[in-house]
Amino acid sequence: MAINGIKGFNDILPGEVGKWRHVEDTARRVFGIYGFSEIRVPVLEKTELFARSIGDATDIVEKEMYSFTDKGGNGVTLRPEGTAGVIRSFIEHKLHVADSVAKLYYMGPMFRYERPQKGRYRQFHQIGVEVAGVTDPKIDAQVLTMLCQFFAELGLTEPRLQINSLGCHECRPAYREKLKDFLQARLEDLCDDCRRRYLTNPLRALDCKAAGCREATAAAPSVLDHLCPGCEDHFSRTRAYLEAAGTEYEINPRMVRGLDYYTRTTFELVTGMLGSQSAVAAGGRYDRLIEELGGPPLPGIGFAMGVERVVLLLGDADFGVRPDLFIAFHGEAAGNEAFRLMCRLQRLGASVEMDYEGKSLKSQMRRADKLGARHTLILGEEEMAKGVAAIKVMDSGAQQEVELDADRIMTVLASGTAAGEAGEEKR
Repeated sequence: MAINGIKGFNDILPGEVGKWRHVEDTARRVFGIYGFSEIRVPVLEKTELFARSIGDATDIVEKEMYSFTDKGGNGVTLRPEGTAGVIRSFIEHKLHVADSVAKLYYMGPMFRYERPQKGRYRQFHQIGVEVAGVTDPKIDAQVLTMLCQFFAELGLTEPRLQINSLGCHECRPAYREKLKDFLQARLEDLCDDCRRRYLTNPLRALDCKAAGCREATAAAPSVLDHLCPGCEDHFSRTRAYLEAAGTEYEINPRMVRGLDYYTRTTFELVTGMLGSQSAVAAGGRYDRLIEELGGPPLPGIGFAMGVERVVLLLGDADFGVRPDLFIAFHGEAAGNEAFRLMCRLQRLGASVEMDYEGKSLKSQMRRADKLGARHTLILGEEEMAKGVAAIKVMDSGAQQEVELDADRIMTVLASGTAAGEAGEEKR
């Protein structure tokens, strides 16, 4: 009996991997421009790390984490998000000593036990960014500008930047109590989750997607009306720096984050391209998290994006790798020569494919088309006797003769379509 994969844990097949590589390569390039360095942390951490950082009252800790006791009796968890592990590593290895400002990014799988749906799975992948050591809102604006540039360089203009401020430990408690008073009179109108979170995490009712909750909280007090002077100034300056950078944004006063560690600036990139309005990237400030996890009293800001959702936004775009050359042949001797030539070209850096089973020329050419080969070369007894063969540019149909020498063929491949068209014009 065949063994299938686990529900919510998806294979990424060769036809899709090209999109994933494009997203990851674009992230590395854009983040590098802004001075970020890659960090790689384990997928398995102590459960305590996530309970302390994310918050015991969040859905992630309460219902969604893959937690278990290992053979040594330790409570461990497959990471449900990336920030906690990166901050743990930042503290453990004292990265602030080498540089007072740490600008880091990561990418890799995360794990949450939730209902699989379009673009959301139990093993999912995130690309994220963390900055530690900067309080000034210039860094808020730069992180947001970098995120928007990343999507622009993917060719995606639909995700829109929305921002909000959640206040800080000085002003948010008073707002939280005011919101609880407002919700108390409307508890019967809230969904089960929002009623359950009413005492521990009332802000989540503001971004609940249930129709009853949206209607019940329509007149809820806004956090932006309850910011302390410091938070109000920080939010105002963040907006000013975004405008100076030419980064468009919308203010969404109902936006909250599901994790307890966020303070002040919060943000999402939202789109309707995946059906209902949904976020493809989100994040914010966490000015006390590093200290709460045992590190120095340094502020931080970061974001994460769901790679599966970003890939969905790319639609039918093809980022597969096309072979530089496909060598077709007829005859056993020509097949041996084709293999020898292919190996030499590959050592020189060309991507070359050939048929291994001696199929008909027609079948070989169909495979060359299927692979999207940029050039083809047909090799038979006549070509071997002459020491030359025709190399064809598949996109234009232009072709020219070339010596059966790896260096000469490399020159033609490097010149691309232009060389083939030039050869066609000479004839």
